[in-house]
Amino acid sequence: MHSTLPKTYCDNFISYQRWQTVEVEVGVLKLGANNPIRLQSMSSCKPMDTIANVEQSIRIIDAGGEMVRFTAPVVRDAENLKNISSELRKRGFNQPLVADIHFNPKAALTAANYVEKVRINPGNFAETSSSKINYSEEEYNYALEEIEAKFVELIEKCKANNVGLRIGSNHGSLSQRIMDRYGDTAEGMVEAAMEYLKIAVKHNFHNIVLSMKASNIRVMVPAYRMLSVRMRQENMNFPLHLGVTEAGEGEDGRIKSAMGIGALLEDGLGDTIRVSLTEDPEFEIPVAKLIAGRYNNRASVNSKIDIELPYNPYEFQQRKTKDVLGIGANNETIVVGLEWNSPSKNTINLIGINDYLALDTKPEKAFVSLNISNINSLSKLNAEDSIVLVFEEKVRYCMHSFRRLFIELINNSMDFPVILRRNYDSLSEEEVQIYSAIDFGSLLIDGFGDGVWLESDVISQERINEISLGILQASRSRITKTDYISCPSCGRTLFNIQEATLKIREKTSHLKGLKIAVMGCIVNGPGEMADADYGYVGAGSGRINLYKGKEVIEKGIDEDKAVDELISLIKFYGDWVEKNN
Repeated sequence: MHSTLPKTYCDNFISYQRWQTVEVEVGVLKLGANNPIRLQSMSSCKPMDTIANVEQSIRIIDAGGEMVRFTAPVVRDAENLKNISSELRKRGFNQPLVADIHFNPKAALTAANYVEKVRINPGNFAETSSSKINYSEEEYNYALEEIEAKFVELIEKCKANNVGLRIGSNHGSLSQRIMDRYGDTAEGMVEAAMEYLKIAVKHNFHNIVLSMKASNIRVMVPAYRMLSVRMRQENMNFPLHLGVTEAGEGEDGRIKSAMGIGALLEDGLGDTIRVSLTEDPEFEIPVAKLIAGRYNNRASVNSKIDIELPYNPYEFQQRKTKDVLGIGANNETIVVGLEWNSPSKNTINLIGINDYLALDTKPEKAFVSLNISNINSLSKLNAEDSIVLVFEEKVRYCMHSFRRLFIELINNSMDFPVILRRNYDSLSEEEVQIYSAIDFGSLLIDGFGDGVWLESDVISQERINEISLGILQASRSRITKTDYISCPSCGRTLFNIQEATLKIREKTSHLKGLKIAVMGCIVNGPGEMADADYGYVGAGSGRINLYKGKEVIEKGIDEDKAVDELISLIKFYGDWVEKNN
């Protein structure tokens, strides 16, 4: 399928060009336009614990956070934002504060008196979940009128108080009305946000940021791309807040966040980011710094290449290739250093593309290397040859060059499998982890690549293999371990989610391919874990609900017993295997 993207956006896929959004003021902070990519995090303390929220905010700010968000489930919590703000200002901190609102328009109105920005979720701000289906056009439009009546009051309050607004769609909490028409899709997320955005603009309010968060990167990335296109079609260019929700913890959470956020920054999209880890929030900021640092001083490249994307960037579809040496086709995505190029396995002997073309007698099977400078040689290859192409670049940024090469392959109807090769010598282990997730992941989540070849002179081959497999897991290119979807915790969470996640991981990490969701509350929990096999979701103070897929199986289990009950549930449904010692 050919893309229907505007030509200006197609250029972003083959060269780096930051999308010029309007500048939005959030307190003393300016974001969008040519401002740096702003970093933020969210307090995980109880909303009414003023000092705990203040002290955690200071840790976030000291780490480099430029905005701090707080949950305010009810009006009383929103009122306490006055005390949190006052105490932070007394201590000399002027960073903008953001209220995170779900289900409660009155809390949003209250919070707008005390903070510099309010985040609302179009999935639950003015609509309550219902089981209604098959909305008529009249019923659908009537619902929009009701939304406008409720939303306008907040718009006017924000205008009067010079408060910014984030319209933040979440894949896990779309309204029933949107689900009825668009399903649980990226398109539904975009439509939900655009409804609210059009109302705001209609009432002359423009101090707006938007987000399209999901735990599945294959949903999150297309949603942001689609949103930017929809805005262009409406002559809008509001700033974007990027994030992968429920990314998890440790290396898995860092790789997943870097991949989703980095893929969009490579597209030139994104003005502020939040890395969501199931860890104390101050640990999110150094990761966000590494990601944003790649782009804050990166020059745009004005592409003059007349090109149309020969694939659909809104939907994942693995590029179809032939099988050569067990690579490509329906084979698992390989890791060079694990399956290939190690002493006990097969060895890759590379031939440069021009050397290969010059051979009088071509080898029966071969690995052929090339980079963007060889792009004109691609069309000279015989599509019937049995070769594996190895894309490699030595320049600092490689993703757009690799994408150009894939586009050339598709346009020439060549189905050679491709290994992505990248050298990260002289970089720290954390830099290798983050940068490789961006470089490889940005392509893998578009269905490009049949193998990865990561090199570093700083870390061991064992760690290279672990990072490589983590990248394949996060992009869902190859599943080699249990997949955890866990939220970062906030003031809505009524149990120790970090401790619970650790316990669950300790007992289930051997269940290869199983998806387990650990969610703090019901706001996004049931929705974000829609494709999980099992769910562990906070239901109240020290109480847990257990899910099998989307169905609640057990409710209100005591937190002390819930992990063991989860294991029993997995065993009952036949998905348990004993751990090999």
